[in-house]
Amino acid sequence: MLEIRFHGRGGQGAVTSVELLALAAINEGKFAQGFPSFGPERRGAPVLAFLRIDDHPIRLRCKIESPDVVVILDPSLIRIQKPAADLKKDGLIVLNTNKTLAEVHQQYGFTHRLALVDADTIAREVLGVPITNTTMLGALIRATGVVSLDSLWHPLKERFGPLAAKNFDAMKEAYERTVVEETRP
Repeated sequence: MLEIRFHGRGGQGAVTSVELLALAAINEGKFAQGFPSFGPERRGAPVLAFLRIDDHPIRLRCKIESPDVVVILDPSLIRIQKPAADLKKDGLIVLNTNKTLAEVHQQYGFTHRLALVDADTIAREVLGVPITNTTMLGALIRATGVVSLDSLWHPLKERFGPLAAKNFDAMKEAYERTVVEETRP
């Protein structure tokens, strides 16, 4: 089972990302479970969202305490939430940043494998707004291969209607621009 935890801020689309990816996995014949964790926070407050994907039925019904992957939509959350603190030893961090692998390892002290993408820039270029959820999905898919890019077309179309094509383009662009570290440092 692959367990993924998304770290974002209200309004960035972490919860939507989990929903879209769960639907894509189900469309591929997999089992998926996604849910958010937030209270009455307002836009901009830290938000967690959880996703499990497996080839077998998922019986767990709890938060993901030790994920295989953490997806960080907003790097300012690294100091607040410490998203990598309980990441599995061989885990992966998918991070929205314009920094290099070396800079990220040095600045944050990460010892896990990284997948980096400047999702903010891609979202502004393709979507015209700095909402990074679909760009981060492209990075996650590039780093993990959890689903195919094409599997997200239908969920995007259902969710975003006429804006689906732009979101799909942003996701594809992020997929292409994501830098994935092959081994841990």
